[in-house]
Amino acid sequence: MRTTVTIDPDVEQLLRTAMERSGESFKGVLNRAIKKGLAGEVPSPTSEPFVVKGWDMGCKAGIDIANVHDLEHEWDVERFLRNTADRARLMQRKQSD
Repeated sequence: MRTTVTIDPDVEQLLRTAMERSGESFKGVLNRAIKKGLAGEVPSPTSEPFVVKGWDMGCKAGIDIANVHDLEHEWDVERFLRNTADRARLMQRKQSD
């Protein structure tokens, strides 16, 4: 197939350097570069699939550790309410004594 392509100056320099090294023609170097580049885009069928290796973090089911700061906030609120209730009971006892 014959076509006209505009090549960036840096790509042209890479092609010309490859031509000097290999002794191949512009067409040969360009075709080899395109084949090599396009072959790298598609994963080969022989490559093994990527597998995520997980480990037990000791969390209970239903607890999202990504939002653990929310849980920490809830515990602070619960502690505050408990302390406030305890102080209110102490104040009531002092008033009744």
